[in-house]
Amino acid sequence: MYRFFFFLSFLCFFSSCKPVKNSPINQVLSSDNSAIKKVIIQPDIYELQIIYTAIKRKSNGKIILKDYKYNVDASNYFYPASTVKLPIAVLALEKLNKMKEVDVNTVFTVDNDTTKLSFSDDLRKIFAVSSNEASNDFYEFMGRDYINTKLKEKGLKQVQINHRLSTPNSGASQTKKITFYKKDGEQITIPSVGDSKIEPLKLNKIVKGKGYIENDKLINSPMDFSRKNYLPLETLHGIMKRIIFPNNFSSKERFDLSKENRELLLYDMQNLPRNAGYNPKEFYDGYCKFFMFGDTKDPIPSSIKIYNKVGDAYGTLVDCAYIIDEVNHVEFILSATLLVNEDQIFNDGIYEYDKVGLPFLAQLGRAFYDLNLKEKNKNRF
Repeated sequence: MYRFFFFLSFLCFFSSCKPVKNSPINQVLSSDNSAIKKVIIQPDIYELQIIYTAIKRKSNGKIILKDYKYNVDASNYFYPASTVKLPIAVLALEKLNKMKEVDVNTVFTVDNDTTKLSFSDDLRKIFAVSSNEASNDFYEFMGRDYINTKLKEKGLKQVQINHRLSTPNSGASQTKKITFYKKDGEQITIPSVGDSKIEPLKLNKIVKGKGYIENDKLINSPMDFSRKNYLPLETLHGIMKRIIFPNNFSSKERFDLSKENRELLLYDMQNLPRNAGYNPKEFYDGYCKFFMFGDTKDPIPSSIKIYNKVGDAYGTLVDCAYIIDEVNHVEFILSATLLVNEDQIFNDGIYEYDKVGLPFLAQLGRAFYDLNLKEKNKNRF
């Protein structure tokens, strides 16, 4: 008994909280599961952060969202990786929504490239296989100043999107010209714009590790992330809540999407690679679904839908998801990040994703699912 209460105190020390009886996060993290225990005994080393939102639907239609947090601190930097594609995608749809002469199926080119694209195709690629190129198209359509300003206008003030992903000169201030091609032959051009220069981030843990690889050479000094993207867990989680439950927010805080575009966004967020035209052997169901299924290549049951965006880079894993099982009446929102970089060398491609990170996130998702299922079953009797 003493050990149990000591463990709860240990959890609350790292989560900067007071002990809460029956806190869902405390219940999950006190599990005997080896994947959970491996991380939770050293949460500071793994830079673990978790946000869990319990969802209650009232008989009058009102939806109550209650947040629980573990070790969440926006001043402690982690690299958000591909999760930045979520705000970029939804803001691109919002901007497109204001252009009355084009829609998600209107083809466009970037900087006079011959390849013709569409928003619907890029959205599918972003969520099914986390395409960097598709997200970069949307980035060019808006630019970082537009992205950051719009997020802050919605009350999401702790954010700084600085660069594109996995492309040369990713932080260039000048965006590329976008040309839409209407069916009647008319062209609509979004001109290149010049963004403000990148302001270095001033946060805790902004320099990490003991070395990094650059141009195939080992640099024996910590890696500086101060000019990288910044999307803390609370902001990412807030974006997800605004997408899934817009009526829980004021009109100023919501994303301004047409009904059709929001439905398309939601469809793509839960879609699986095999349903989006990708080879299921290479892009299995859990490829971009870390919670519950990130440690398996088995098919996801059709009753479970996961609306999410994942990220993995530099040893950091992130997932932010709305998980719903309509058959068993289970639903919740879960966000988490952890760093798995045992050798403390960044950009070397040697990370404990499969050994530590994905098993933890998968089990974390299953544990919250089981907790909700148990609660639903208890209330039936």
